Amino acid sequence: MIKKTLTVAAFAMGSFIYAQENVIGHIYDENNEKVIGAAIYYEDKSIGVVSDENGHFSIPYKDNQSLIISYVGYKDYIFKPNTINNYTIKIEPDTTLEEVVVTTQQRNTTRSIKGTTNSFTMNSGELLKAACCNISEAFETNPSIDVNYTDAITGTKQIKMLGLTSPYILIAEENIPSVRGASQVYGMTFTPGTWVESIQVTKGAGTVINGYESISGQLNTELIKPATDNRFFLNLYGSSDERYEANIHGNYHVNDKWSSSLFIHGNTRLGNHDYNHDGFLDNPKGKQINVMNRWQYVNADKGVISFLTARYMKDNKLAGQVDFDKKKDKGSTTIWGSEINTEKADLSAKIGYVFPDMPFQSAGLQLSYNYHKQDSYFGQNMYDIKQNSFYSNLVFNSIINNTLHKFTTGISFTLDKYDESVFVPGINKNYNRIDNSLGAFYEYTYDNTDNFSIIAGIRVDYHNRMGVFATPRLHLRYNPWENGVLRASVGRGKRIANIFAENQIFFATNKWFQIDGDNGKIYDLNPEIAWNYGLSFTQNFHLIGRKADFTVDYYRTDFKNQIVVDADYNSHQLLFYNLDGKSYANSLQFELNYNLVRNLNLRTAYKYYDIQTQQKTGKFEKAYQPKNRFFANLEYSTEKTEKGAQWKFDFTYNWLGKQRLASTAQNAMENQRNKYSNPYSLMNFQITKVFSPHFEVYLGGENIGNYKEKNPIISASNPFSKDFDTSIIYAPITGAMYYAGLRYKIH
Repeated sequence: MIKKTLTVAAFAMGSFIYAQENVIGHIYDENNEKVIGAAIYYEDKSIGVVSDENGHFSIPYKDNQSLIISYVGYKDYIFKPNTINNYTIKIEPDTTLEEVVVTTQQRNTTRSIKGTTNSFTMNSGELLKAACCNISEAFETNPSIDVNYTDAITGTKQIKMLGLTSPYILIAEENIPSVRGASQVYGMTFTPGTWVESIQVTKGAGTVINGYESISGQLNTELIKPATDNRFFLNLYGSSDERYEANIHGNYHVNDKWSSSLFIHGNTRLGNHDYNHDGFLDNPKGKQINVMNRWQYVNADKGVISFLTARYMKDNKLAGQVDFDKKKDKGSTTIWGSEINTEKADLSAKIGYVFPDMPFQSAGLQLSYNYHKQDSYFGQNMYDIKQNSFYSNLVFNSIINNTLHKFTTGISFTLDKYDESVFVPGINKNYNRIDNSLGAFYEYTYDNTDNFSIIAGIRVDYHNRMGVFATPRLHLRYNPWENGVLRASVGRGKRIANIFAENQIFFATNKWFQIDGDNGKIYDLNPEIAWNYGLSFTQNFHLIGRKADFTVDYYRTDFKNQIVVDADYNSHQLLFYNLDGKSYANSLQFELNYNLVRNLNLRTAYKYYDIQTQQKTGKFEKAYQPKNRFFANLEYSTEKTEKGAQWKFDFTYNWLGKQRLASTAQNAMENQRNKYSNPYSLMNFQITKVFSPHFEVYLGGENIGNYKEKNPIISASNPFSKDFDTSIIYAPITGAMYYAGLRYKIH
């Protein structure tokens, strides 16, 4: 039975990218409850870890070594793993012993010293440290991802990695690209944080397995699995800005092979809040309904595992002046208003097979269909886009002679159909197109299980607009001494820029839009091409008897072509054109994690950015990007009582240096802004009271220092004038926000 269970569970559909060097799994007891604090170690006792609060563990893979899972009161579970994982392991009680509960603390963000890529994993515990209503807000407590405010109308937050915005990041859901094309700006707000099991982050050039589009990094979100979901989960949330949310989900085990989960999410924001008295809503009013049904199939005898997922989402936002009435003011020149109505439907299937007599060999098929429709207007500007997408990826994993040499190969096909309508000053046109690409990839991995590993990948694609092109990627890892690791990477990325979908912040302005094309095949422009180079060093050590680790990494992105979005040429114009000159982004980060005392952890980081782009009127520093940032996070938790009760405290501090602002030189004097913003600080906190493993309440605050950008909307009193602009945003506009909520679950 154990052999059958391991054979099937060894294939996790998400293992294609992020788990090729580690053995990863979840441990459960006889009641299907997560086992916290189990010891996982190799038979030679060279490496050992413990399972976290989700029963999850990740341990570097060692060839020809058995793993032992030991937990007081339970029989030892012994098996010989491979790197094609995610293992689901159920331990059995030892009837000769009385039950003793052992608990331990493990960081919510983990980074392997043996991983080849510069990657880390954020588990659900990290997401619950803040008001993570959706995954765009999941990175407030992590220094590697920057969270930025985009505009003064929609309240949307956008993430950046290595100083580059989200379109340059491959954002996937269970290794299927998800936030792309029409969904680039708002897509990350459509996945509730409570649906997420973990997020894996890779800096720099990632794998070639999921495509050619990533340039600055990759994010992969793993959703909660039906087989391991709680029988019932409830989360209720409310905030001082009248945002209310409810999340309900639970699972049902049909039989020993089929499990199903149903997820329901709803949110709404009410009230006409205008604390800065500029006549505009500080946050849009709106509502969202989001429903997902997942099915998981496991056949131990045949070595098959599969997931089927269906989702529907509808989101409506209403923004603009406080007195705006959409029934009578839409399209008028009297009162300015905006609506953004989005409808999404997704279907996906993932099927995996592990060869029974060759557990190191597996095959997987990923299929996905996505429908995205957005109808929107911003004052008198209108923007509608509809995207139908199909994605397929066939992957095969095996070894060459022995498990020191592994490879992954496969083929993929992507089809995107866009219907796009743009009505803004300077452009009144439909941009309808069909993009399709067919590609093949091969990725070789060598790992001596000691101090050196390499991942070399290449893919070749044919795209109906970009032709035939190659995408090479290379990752190296060397451990020069114990607990120290040096990593290097280089890779190429290529992508089509959806210039309107990715720059919707400018629709809420009265700028004149102009495309200075070069007979390209996409908006008369050429595709973006960039190389990313990275170097990273991590050292784990003990300081005054406490665990610590230090990481420094440096990345450079060189654009061979880039679509320049130029708001500096004239403050009343927005230009799109191909790069003519140099454009690069340098990112340097120092990070220190330290266990100050028992249960009190400090995470601190400093980041320096140098990002320059050649524009028509000279070389410009990237706007709305501070050169210097400082981050600190403190988390503390009390010891659990016998009933599982405890307190959790979390505090985050961010300091952002001055930022260059886009030019306002052609505006009237009263509507001009400084060339640079002032530095400022942001502080967030959260307190959680856990009453039992089933019930907890939380209270928190964001921007508790109440820092606000003054006069964020230019010409707010005259929104139909040529100076009107809501895109000059570098800081919060809403001030302090406080929230509270509760979580209840039945295991």
